[in-house]
Amino acid sequence: MTPVYFFSFTLAFVSSFVGTFLVSRFAVKRKILDWPDQERRFHPQPMPTLGGLAIFASFFLVTFAVGVLSGYLLGGNIPLRILVAIWSGGAVLMIGGYLDDKYHLPPKLSIVFPIIAALIMVTSGMSAVSIHNPLMGGVIILPSLWSAVIVFIWILTMTYTTKLLDGMDGLVTGISAIAALVLFGLSLTEQVQQPQTALLAVTLTGSLLGFLILNFYPAKIFLGEGGSTFAGFMLAILAIVSGGKIATAIAVLGIPVLDAVWVVLQRLFAHKSPFLGDRKHLHFRLLDIGFSVPQAVLFLYALSGIFGVSALFLQSMGKLVLLGIMVLVMIVLVCTVFVFYKVKQSVNGK
Repeated sequence: MTPVYFFSFTLAFVSSFVGTFLVSRFAVKRKILDWPDQERRFHPQPMPTLGGLAIFASFFLVTFAVGVLSGYLLGGNIPLRILVAIWSGGAVLMIGGYLDDKYHLPPKLSIVFPIIAALIMVTSGMSAVSIHNPLMGGVIILPSLWSAVIVFIWILTMTYTTKLLDGMDGLVTGISAIAALVLFGLSLTEQVQQPQTALLAVTLTGSLLGFLILNFYPAKIFLGEGGSTFAGFMLAILAIVSGGKIATAIAVLGIPVLDAVWVVLQRLFAHKSPFLGDRKHLHFRLLDIGFSVPQAVLFLYALSGIFGVSALFLQSMGKLVLLGIMVLVMIVLVCTVFVFYKVKQSVNGK
């Protein structure tokens, strides 16, 4: 790790860690708390939210101070307008997150802020001009309109993936840190060679890990709406600016993405809102069969890390095969958890 990456990571880590204490005090003072219940929120006492503010503030300060004032981020593959759009989109998510955590906005209103953040990125000129064809080889050049649509849908999808995943202490923070670290490594590979993207990724990693210290079980503070959406928002952007490496990002977040899709489909078939929380997510099912919270979280960390690191060494066709393996793993997991759950129910019923 070159000095600029190490310095950015360390500064982001420390500033996020310190900022988390400040944000926690602010949230408690303003009574912006997550209250426990019997179904999904099983923490023993009211927990401060707004943790995403510490992550965003740390990321912004480091990228501005190290990246812009030093000139390191200028003149590379990330134009200044894109960087400003990232900051602006993140700020919008923080505003929306604050309002949601404070006033518990309905889903139809809370989705407005991620939509605005995604539109900011699209209108800034961020695009996926081409995608790799994993079957025939080569690349497919996208018309500008299709590029904008794909970028918008991709950012919004990733934003909501991490939002829906946020159900256990440290789960979103840790998996997002793993994903950012994988994208950092990808940006430094011979095929990509994007030091500016690497700086953004390693800074995000430091910001997330600094917060994770107080967010891992037993958590002292939660991400909140702003933090859970900002994590996915940033991972979506890093995947695009690193050369459209969407498959790599999906590899890390593949199990959570498949889990989110499965749960949303279940809710839709049951004529329920896809945005309302329940205990159908994989991480809750792991608890039902006897996992502790740390065990469930570390298990999902391991899956994300294995698939993410594997994607670094694979080309287009290999990544397609990896995604297929991921689907099979998800099916096996769901079936195994279901069987264990039924066995446990039958034993407890005797």
